[in-house]
Amino acid sequence: MKLNRSAKFALAITASAALAVSLLTPAQAATRSTVILHETNPITGLNCSLSATNSTTCSAVGYLQGNGFNYYNDKKELVKNTVFGSYKIVKNTATDFRTSWTVNPGRVWSDGTPITGEDLLLSHVLSSNAYSKAAGLGDPESKTDTPAFNGLGYSGVYDANIVGEPTLSADKMTVTLRFKKPIANWDLYGPGPSPVHTMVLMAEGKKALGTVAENTAARARFVAAFNAKDSTLLKKLGNIWTNDYTITTVDKSTNPLLLVGNGGFIIDNAVAKTSVTLKANPKYNSGPAMSGSIDTVVFKFIGDGTAAAQALANGELDVYAGQATADGVAALKKIAGVNVVGVNQVAYEHWDLHYDTVPGEDPYTGLFSVKDGAKSKALRQAFLLGLPREEIMTKLIAPINGVTTPIQSTWVSPGSAMYAKVTAGNGSSALSRGSQESRNAAALALVKKYYPKALSNPLKVRVLVPGNNPRRASEFALAKANLAKVGFDLQGEVRTDWPSLLGNSNYDVYFFAWVASSVTQRQSAEVFDTNGGNNILGYSNSKVDAIIATLDSPLSDATLAAKYIQIEYMTNNDAITTGVFVHPGVAAVNKDLKNVKPGPLSPQMVWNFWEWTY
Repeated sequence: MKLNRSAKFALAITASAALAVSLLTPAQAATRSTVILHETNPITGLNCSLSATNSTTCSAVGYLQGNGFNYYNDKKELVKNTVFGSYKIVKNTATDFRTSWTVNPGRVWSDGTPITGEDLLLSHVLSSNAYSKAAGLGDPESKTDTPAFNGLGYSGVYDANIVGEPTLSADKMTVTLRFKKPIANWDLYGPGPSPVHTMVLMAEGKKALGTVAENTAARARFVAAFNAKDSTLLKKLGNIWTNDYTITTVDKSTNPLLLVGNGGFIIDNAVAKTSVTLKANPKYNSGPAMSGSIDTVVFKFIGDGTAAAQALANGELDVYAGQATADGVAALKKIAGVNVVGVNQVAYEHWDLHYDTVPGEDPYTGLFSVKDGAKSKALRQAFLLGLPREEIMTKLIAPINGVTTPIQSTWVSPGSAMYAKVTAGNGSSALSRGSQESRNAAALALVKKYYPKALSNPLKVRVLVPGNNPRRASEFALAKANLAKVGFDLQGEVRTDWPSLLGNSNYDVYFFAWVASSVTQRQSAEVFDTNGGNNILGYSNSKVDAIIATLDSPLSDATLAAKYIQIEYMTNNDAITTGVFVHPGVAAVNKDLKNVKPGPLSPQMVWNFWEWTY
């Protein structure tokens, strides 16, 4: 899943995620110092800020390994992490808005190196288009000039509003940012710590942890390069940041510099497509105090919900949290020794149609390409009309939570204060008006206008299907069957590495879920902005961009709802996407494991890991 496939709001980038390991047997788990968690999708890399690795799995693993200035609790409330540091507004005028971010003295990385404000500066490199261009690192908005740090942080609120470079205090513990105007949700657009010394050492060919003195000197070399915009060293760091963390196996041969973090746990080992194991960080002092009883956390990757439930019953899992099926939920409730709870989710399933070429990908010339004008738009409209959303709800979702109505917005969630107002005016009614039969008739008419023999010679549509996921397999089967009635032949390619292929021009259609990691006015902006970090369709609409640009400033609820309506009306008119359902959240937890409190935002299951205890 992506928004995670991620909502890219906070700039707290931890480049030090790591992986893990051999599976534990029930007997080992009985020592009550290990927690084994279920994840549906395998991790695809350790740096979650890359397009190919940005997933809820990476977010959960990374969260255990890195602490910053704040985090969300299970009530979607932003909590200040006062153990790590503090932040505040230091100037607030219409044209000069400044915030300061201070690291508390004594915080250390897992290799013992003190954390300072210098470790916050990489956030600017990863988020400022102007800096990237000035330092000779590439233009993040160019379709041909791939930036050295090829991540998702560019072209956002930070980039659009930052003025100049961050300033470092004399004691090197505080970074101050200046913006050109007051920023809504400003506390999410601060810097995050990164162990920059490790990347400098790797750029210099080192394959072992350095001493504190060596690490401090290496960090100083980064700061000098940052201030001088030294493209030679910065490009080397960009290559490491972009490429070296894209590993899915961690063992004794892995460079330990890749695994340095400041979180409660550090990756010990990882087995590709199987598991990630983390061990307690003995030097952890950047976040809330740990309970002390948990020394190992294992993420076990099981795509089949029924198989995961069986693993829970066998004592091979302590926490189940997957894409539940009706049969899977029934099986969970029969397992002795576990608590089954509903989870308030903000993950929504959606189907997206490729629109234009995504930067860095081969040219998209498929069925839905905007370059074909009215014809491709008609085909997109027909596809969305023929997508059997109500049947998907009735057969796959209602048996779990009783909900039969598809969602009508990709910006606001059902049950929120704005939902009724936004969906009444966003043009979504076109996809729910009448019966599926009447919508099929309308869709077929659109297709036959350009392809009169579509029923006998259907149009092939290439669909990326997330693998190892029975519910998604059923969802695709239902879509394929109904869309055949309107002249489309869905050709599904099932891939377990699907997150890395989002945006690839070999596909006409993607379906998966966006999972929010923050609560902001911008909501789904990164998906629909021309230069948004999560724009996987090559979608571009200057009018949509213009409205998104206004979401940076503090707005009233009424004004915000009006802007969401305008944006969604245009994206619905362009026929590029439709939501289907909010994921029915189900978690099952070993009764002996205390204080697991599933939250709605990513990372849902691990946000309070420090409270866990047996």
